Amino acid sequence: MKKILNIIAAGVLVLTSCDNTPKLNIEGTIEGAKDSILYFAQSTLDGIQTLDSIKLKEDGAFSFKTEAPSGCPEFYTLRIGQHTIHFAADSTETIIVKSMLPAMEKNYSIEGNESSKKIREISLMQQQVQRRIIQIEQDENMLPGDQVDSIESILNAYKERMKIDYIIADPKSASAYYAVCQSLTDLSGSFMLFNPLTQRADVKCYAAVATAWDNYYPDAPRTQQLCNMAIKGMDNTATPRQKVLNVNEEKVQETGIIDINLPDINSNLHSITALKGKVVLIDFTIYAAKESAERTRLMRTLYEKYRSQGFEIYQISLDEDVHFWKFSCENLPWVCVHETDGTTTSIYNITNLPTFFLVNRDNEIVVRSEWMKGTLEENIQKLL
Repeated sequence: MKKILNIIAAGVLVLTSCDNTPKLNIEGTIEGAKDSILYFAQSTLDGIQTLDSIKLKEDGAFSFKTEAPSGCPEFYTLRIGQHTIHFAADSTETIIVKSMLPAMEKNYSIEGNESSKKIREISLMQQQVQRRIIQIEQDENMLPGDQVDSIESILNAYKERMKIDYIIADPKSASAYYAVCQSLTDLSGSFMLFNPLTQRADVKCYAAVATAWDNYYPDAPRTQQLCNMAIKGMDNTATPRQKVLNVNEEKVQETGIIDINLPDINSNLHSITALKGKVVLIDFTIYAAKESAERTRLMRTLYEKYRSQGFEIYQISLDEDVHFWKFSCENLPWVCVHETDGTTTSIYNITNLPTFFLVNRDNEIVVRSEWMKGTLEENIQKLL
């Protein structure tokens, strides 16, 4: 019998030692929480999934361990009753949380993840905004119209803070996702702070985060969620683009190419004629367009495949939001410039987007997208 028990114990030890799955460690203390149940949960697109729980002792110490996120950031909560702390993790790491009851969600510190520190800042501001809104709604001395104006002013200021400090500042971060997807609660219930389905300005915020996440975490479900929301919002809020002036297309063909000299995100000018000797794809586009992410993936494939043979992309953004353009193309390896006054689009007779041209090594336009026969890759191969 003793021999059998030893074999079983050895087997358990082997199974335990073979679990080399990267782990995420959450530990810390919650003061004043003796005998309280602390729940550790993951916030997924399908809802909250409880991962573990512990009954706290006198010292309030706790420690949880779960499989570490892989591929993109994940979001988690620590909860006692109605008191909740939100945080994120994106790798194998140890996150330390210290707080106290009764206001656990207000009086806490967090270490080990930079995005979680920013999520803490957002959560505290969010709580303050919600309190102010409810106070205004309960103020019987204010006229209904004044209440609406006051609440709108508070929300606009808060959204601008979120946009500048957390979304545009680092759109690929977990804190940017948390900021753009947050909901607030007033006396009538909860509502989305950024609503891309009805507000054009909010679409741009969603699109900025969606573009960044699509570059860094292309296969993540949250990326698909962001892209779907941004695309649907673009469709809902789109306005017909005004056609630019027509010019004689023969002018382009007779001169070979009309030079373009536009600034990149660092205000450095880039000229088409300076690329003589290379096969160039001149691409007029809008990064905020719903097909932009897919086109970018195609172009990245072509660029990585043929750049060593002398292939270059000169991409001209016509996005109205310059900040969105800058963050959209920040990590693209080719030439990315921006058109502001419509001169280039007028000269090149751009009436539909996207539109592209292929330029041969002699700096001559060979084909326009509307005239092209065969695939883009086949035409590039011919010129190379």
